[in-house]
Amino acid sequence: MKPGHAPIRSIPQSDAREQPGTARIAETGCSIDRCAEPNPFYAPPLLEPALAHLDPDGAVHLIEAHDAHGHVIARLPVTAASRHGRFPIRHAANWMHRHCFYGAPLLREGDEDAAWQGLLGALDTLPWTGAFLHLRGLDAHGPAIMALRRVCEAQGRRCEEIERYERALLRSDLDAEAYWTANVRAKKRKELRRLQHRLAECGEIRRHALPDAADLPAWVDAFLALEAKGWKGAQGTALGSQTEDAAFLRTACHGAHAAGMLDMLRIDCDGQPIAILINFVTAQGGFSFKIAIDPDFARYSPGVLIEQDNLARVLDKGVAPWMDSCAAPDHPMIDSLWGERRTIAQYRVALRKSGLAGRVGRMALPAMTFLEKSHARIKSGVCK
Repeated sequence: MKPGHAPIRSIPQSDAREQPGTARIAETGCSIDRCAEPNPFYAPPLLEPALAHLDPDGAVHLIEAHDAHGHVIARLPVTAASRHGRFPIRHAANWMHRHCFYGAPLLREGDEDAAWQGLLGALDTLPWTGAFLHLRGLDAHGPAIMALRRVCEAQGRRCEEIERYERALLRSDLDAEAYWTANVRAKKRKELRRLQHRLAECGEIRRHALPDAADLPAWVDAFLALEAKGWKGAQGTALGSQTEDAAFLRTACHGAHAAGMLDMLRIDCDGQPIAILINFVTAQGGFSFKIAIDPDFARYSPGVLIEQDNLARVLDKGVAPWMDSCAAPDHPMIDSLWGERRTIAQYRVALRKSGLAGRVGRMALPAMTFLEKSHARIKSGVCK
């Protein structure tokens, strides 16, 4: 039996939660450091806490493909959806919960095409997946999309990009000091030096990284308290505002630390945190997850100062070969510090269904594309 044609599993999330807190999702053959591209959000240390705390109704299914030896060569968490934008059409979508900032499936390196063949083959046969797969949050130039395009072209399967944006990325052969000089304007560097001197007048300043696991609970609690103190707390969007979000963060940080995937930075003033940064890192790349700052110290730009420390962690210490900012497009702070960009895109991939459902699906995708383009032309004023 060829890779990609081995049995496929569609695992309801409720079945995967039988033993909370244990490593239920096997990594055999598809560990995070053997994937075509890294995605810690779909790796067990982060995926399991998300399933446990952020999917209370058990709506997530894990789609897996295996090779002839039964080893996992692909994994993608998906959900069923009944609407796609303004269109009432049933489809499947990769699961991107509110704290997930990347959506590429885990594909075993060297078996990317076979992995996609297996995933798409499973989605074709499952009755709840509808007319197409909606993929969100993928690198438009990454190995996962390159392999998907090859497979879709070979199978005559429709695959279209429907949206893209750029977000800040840190990737350079320069050391941190040289990178800082090359990418941050001289006037801004001078102002930040002045702010550091002013900050030092407030008390003893300590800039450090998480030392060991014993300190982790206190650091996570400090992050939650710091974030709740700022605008996110006021808006009710801080992680500590919801019990399940706080539980997810604690469990995810614990699992990531145990897996060697957690990098936390902190700036203290007289022993009290004024900025904390959480990164998830792998040997292939890193993702800057969350930052929190004390609004009482905002005038000293502690967020920029801790990002300066982060530069040294990546470019000098080598905690990851590159780091994705996970930021919104045109982010005013990180875009001014990091010079590289990563193109993040969405895709629609046709699923092959039999009977009436198949005919409807084959008509739906080109119809949606036509209507979306027509609407865009009208909005832009092209059509009079």
